[in-house]
Amino acid sequence: MPGDSIRRVRLREADNSWPRRHKIGKSLREHTPREGHAEFKPASNRPNSLNLLAASNVGRQQEFIPLRMGRMAASPFAYLRGAACVMAWDLSKTPNSGIRVIIAGDAHVNNFGLYGTLQRDVIFDLNDFDEATVGPWEWDLKRLVASVNVAARENGMNKAGRETAVLRAVESYRRSLDRIEPMGVLDVWYLHYYPDTNHPLLEEHPKAQAVIEKCVAKAKRETNATLLKKICHRRPNGSWYLPEDPPILVHVDDKTREKVIQGLEEYWRGLPSERAFMLNRYHVVDIVHRVVGVGSVGTRAYLALLMGNDDHDPLFLQVKECVAPAHGPYTIKLPKQLDHHGKRVVMGQRSLQASSDVMLGSTTVDGLPFFVRQMKNMKASFPMEMLIGEPFYFYARACAALLARAHARVGDAAAIAGYCGKSPALDQALAAWAEAYGDQTERDHAQLVKAIKSGKVKAIEGV
Repeated sequence: MPGDSIRRVRLREADNSWPRRHKIGKSLREHTPREGHAEFKPASNRPNSLNLLAASNVGRQQEFIPLRMGRMAASPFAYLRGAACVMAWDLSKTPNSGIRVIIAGDAHVNNFGLYGTLQRDVIFDLNDFDEATVGPWEWDLKRLVASVNVAARENGMNKAGRETAVLRAVESYRRSLDRIEPMGVLDVWYLHYYPDTNHPLLEEHPKAQAVIEKCVAKAKRETNATLLKKICHRRPNGSWYLPEDPPILVHVDDKTREKVIQGLEEYWRGLPSERAFMLNRYHVVDIVHRVVGVGSVGTRAYLALLMGNDDHDPLFLQVKECVAPAHGPYTIKLPKQLDHHGKRVVMGQRSLQASSDVMLGSTTVDGLPFFVRQMKNMKASFPMEMLIGEPFYFYARACAALLARAHARVGDAAAIAGYCGKSPALDQALAAWAEAYGDQTERDHAQLVKAIKSGKVKAIEGV
């Protein structure tokens, strides 16, 4: 189990061969048939989704909660993105195979994207790990296919198109595991998806190629240097600063600035020595509070501008608060060292990503856990709202293939492959499940919209 492997090393114990582990995974179908994943019906004791959201808002900056609610009310897909806590409760009531891995916890389609490696290549991978924990691999896959279904609805795809998208995604997940399970352990860790080259786990579709090339070109332009010119201004004395854009971007007071710098100093002490030496060449120029995402709205997030060799050598660091993962109440207890949620997020990112940000680390600011990463690291995302038909199917398949590779890094690929099998039984089950959960998402979203209109829930919309 991944939880055990985090705690101890077992170099003196022989593991079973992958064919034997495949058979063990296959035998788990007797306890949890693949067809059993098809049904979704809200549990009789399902809490009101608004109450679950309210509970997830505890501890956040209360002045930003209306902004979070407004962003979630924008569409069913925006709601799904922000309602990880609601889906976590629902998933905890669904069947699972019993095979645990380190899960991303929030593997919806918008949490995959492009970013740069240490070698400055652009790769496509998972890119959000705030909800990372240990849990059944199915929870990640169900989160993914539910988002495929809901995103397809918003793109105007009919029920048949939504079903095709999910079928192809789950098939891609299965086939990726089939190819991975006999590979050497280290070889799996070498797997990267370079979107502008052929990938061993994924065949690209010609209609998606133009979109891919455009997004890769954009990612290559997104660097610290280009971001400086795009979002920063100069003062009369020549120094750079981050201009305000309330309520999204606001300068912090002197007391908060000092606490964030202290947090960066703690972060510096936790970096590998060679990276600490590199960071020590920089100094802080400006710090702002920045509202981010949908699900993260209300958590404390700071953007720090640092300068290195001269005032044309910027580094943008995001310092983001980490709260308890949505799946935390429904899964195993993590090792004590991961009680610090910043360390948990960093563990999840380094475990699941093929190549992680060179500046990734954790810290504490004013007694709260944070993680630190670069703001812009050759990052870009695919325009989901513009993808329909074959390009949409390709994107769904790509996300699923990368999710399979991520699970193979931190779990038993052979056992999962054995459980999934070579027939479309799981594909069909999850297509039915995703359609039913898409319906539930629309109902929950409608309930939020109604509560906002009645004044029961305060919201700031359009920001």
